[in-house]
Amino acid sequence: MSADFIAHVGAHVALAGSALIVALAIGIPLAGVAADRALARGVLLALAGGFRVVPSLAVLTLALPLLGLGFRPALLALVVLALPPILVNTDVGLRAVPRATLEAARGTGMTERQIGARVRWPLALPVVAVGVRTATVEVIASATLAAFIGGGGLGDYIVGGLQTSNLPELILGAVSVAVLALVADAALGYAQKRLAV
Repeated sequence: MSADFIAHVGAHVALAGSALIVALAIGIPLAGVAADRALARGVLLALAGGFRVVPSLAVLTLALPLLGLGFRPALLALVVLALPPILVNTDVGLRAVPRATLEAARGTGMTERQIGARVRWPLALPVVAVGVRTATVEVIASATLAAFIGGGGLGDYIVGGLQTSNLPELILGAVSVAVLALVADAALGYAQKRLAV
């Protein structure tokens, strides 16, 4: 593998990974706080639905005047893309924990904080993991859009191949992104099975 290819893979992983970290840091705590508050939950899920229908390319276009070219607008677009599955699955996972289980935990004298840490979140984790897995695959695939605004990554090969009618370069970019997404999906799928045990 050439140094150029490794650098493009590194840039792609860095962009996708950064977007996922930011989305997780925002989405999981927000969904956790809102899960038992009807108004906050309604607003949050409405936002998630709105984010889901906004194309990443539209977010990139809107972000350009504020953030310019490069990494930052691409990061913003990918965070917006990653948030809906993380928010929705965290909410579903937390609300799916049976009330009887929570009441039994309270009956043993556990505080609400202890119930959250030892009962509710562990039981919700497999469902939360599905959202993280979905977000990861979507972000890796969509990070190719960063190439249109100088954000780097494997999308450079796709854009370059299209512009110069260079089929091998185009295929290299497309196959590399697909393989990266499949590897990430397989790794998270394995982790998800471990959580479900």
